[in-house]
Order: sequence, then structure tokens, then C-alpha cells
Amino acid sequence: MRTMIGLVKEHRGPGAVLKEVPVPVIGPDEVLVRVVASSICGTDMHIYNWDAWAEKSVVTGHVFGHEFAGVVEEVGSRVSHVKIGDHVSAEGHMVCGICKPCRTGRSHVCLNTLSFGITAPGCFAEYAVVRASNVIHNRPDMPFEIACLQDPLGNAVQTVLSGDIVGKSVAIIGAGLIGLMSIAVARACGAAQVIAADINPYRLDMAHRMGADVLIHSGEVKLSQAIREHTNSEGAEVVLEMSGHPDAIREGFEGAANGARVSLLGIPTQDVPLDMGQIIFKGIRVEGITGRRMYETWYQMKGLLDRGILPLDQLVTHTFTLDRYEEAFELMREGRCGKVVFLHGASKPGDLAYNSTDAALQVSLSI
Repeated sequence: MRTMIGLVKEHRGPGAVLKEVPVPVIGPDEVLVRVVASSICGTDMHIYNWDAWAEKSVVTGHVFGHEFAGVVEEVGSRVSHVKIGDHVSAEGHMVCGICKPCRTGRSHVCLNTLSFGITAPGCFAEYAVVRASNVIHNRPDMPFEIACLQDPLGNAVQTVLSGDIVGKSVAIIGAGLIGLMSIAVARACGAAQVIAADINPYRLDMAHRMGADVLIHSGEVKLSQAIREHTNSEGAEVVLEMSGHPDAIREGFEGAANGARVSLLGIPTQDVPLDMGQIIFKGIRVEGITGRRMYETWYQMKGLLDRGILPLDQLVTHTFTLDRYEEAFELMREGRCGKVVFLHGASKPGDLAYNSTDAALQVSLSI
């Protein structure tokens, strides 16, 4: 039996274990991918820290992680559109194809979804198995460190484009990695004004680098009031809530304009009481965002990437080998980084095509 090193969520509690595990065996409709790069997502932080969301959502005892890029090493007997040697990533939602949402074009909210790295084995390992139907082909010249960011980029693209964006004022609450990507996507897709809010000066500096027009330190001012001050007292026409923090969610609704769209991506770790009058009497449209629309969002995202108008290379600030996972997760917890990428099978970051380890992103902006 072949074995590999994988980062396993072994127990239903904080932390993870790096251990030797079997190389997964593929079925006739699956593909074995040698993982070259993977990245830490906010969801992985929920899993690593083990909060209330993780307790009710995560299956333990297997490798976690869901953002990756790699090279196909083996294909199942019924697979024809994927070849050994292809550079690939994958859609992480494994859907049934037969429930009503799947049959009516909404498979991203399939009633029977298995989630790669959450309820099924993931990619923080040397190898990963994915359904061939979920494979996303990458250009061979795309650096693996960039290719592995497509999963969260898809979240950003779906959040931004779930309603009208052209010529509108957009407030992005939470400058985590998907929030930062959303800034770039909103600018690329024609937003008139992009406002970014966070309590972390490092992340606000990155928001500035990604193209935000206005920065709000929401730990120092009342967020809704600041949004109105920068929108002629009208409020933001589009609010993208990425933090999941109860206060930020409430302030987002308060800072939204009459008739605004509010898209919610951040995962709250507790119940969030809301003033429903803010929604009803202001005529706000509320949209929950999960994953990516399969596969419409992927085509939108690929189009933006092919045009070269999304500065994703600026997001990767640190790279680690998998054995340094504790440092990587601690860095993420402290918020002293952009995107953190694991390089698999490389003795040092420079072994791959792109190296942005410990990039010099100094907090020089006056917030």
C-alpha cells in the first residue's frame, strides 16, 4: 500500500495532525492529482480552530483543505476528458445531479452535497482524489501558487456578480482574502466606488493595494456612519459582507442604501439578531453566497484571469512546506499575512515557478 504525508483533522477539537496516511485509490470516474500547491482558506481556520460551525459541519478523521492546484497522475477507466500530466484544480462541491436544485441549474445548493476537504477527504497532502466531472483545467503557464487561489476567487466572483455592480457604490466588509479578491473583481467589473472595511491595518493596507478607493477602520469609527459619509449620506448600493462578525453584519445592513443588495458570504460562529426593519422598510435584497455557481462562475473567473486584470500575485505573501503547518495557521490567526500557500514536494519555495515567501507588504498607509 502506497502512503503519503497528510494534514489530518483527527479529533473533534482544535488543531490538526501531520501523519502518514494511505494514498487514496481512485474509482472509474475519478482522478488522482499530485498536489503541487494548496492554500489556507477561512473555512480551514474554522476547522483548525474548531468553532461552532465546524462542530456541526465537518467530518473528522481525514485530510482537510480544499484549495489546490496540481498535476494529474492517474485517471479512472471511464475518464476521457482528463489526461495524465494535465495541470488542474477542481470544483469542491460534489453534487448528486438528481435533486431539484441540481436539475434546475442551482447545483451549487444541491441537497446532497459532499464538500471536498470538509465532509470528504481534501488536499493538504501529497495526493488528492477528485471527481473527473469536477476537474478544472489550468493553463500550463499559470503558476501553481496562483492556480490554487481559484476556489476562493470563485467565491469572490459569485459574491460580486450576484447582482448589478456597474456604476454602483460597493462596500466590502471584511478584508480577508476573499474580501480582497472581491475588491479587485468589483473594480474589474465596473464598480464606481469600492469601500473596504476591516479592523486590521495590515489587511486595510492590502485592500488599498488591491484597488479600494476608501478604507474604513471599523474598530475606530461607526461603520455604517462612515459608509454614509463616503456615499453622499445615501449608503452603499451594494454591501458584500465577508467577515461573519455579528456587529459587522448589523452595521452592513444599517449602512446599506435604500433598495441596496446585501450579499452575505462570511460565516457567523453564533446567532446574529437583526433589525428586520432595516431590510423590510429599506427594500433590501439579501443574498446568501455559498461556493461558486457550477460552472458559470468558473467561466466568468477564467475570463477575468485570462485578461490579466486581477492582481492575484499581490495576495500571496507567505509560502510554507506542509510540515510547517502550525506556523502557517498561527500566522493566519494573527492576521499578519495575505494568502498563505503550502508548497507540496518542494524542499524550498524557490523550487516552484513563483516565489512570494514573506513578501514585503509593509503597513505604511495611514488609516
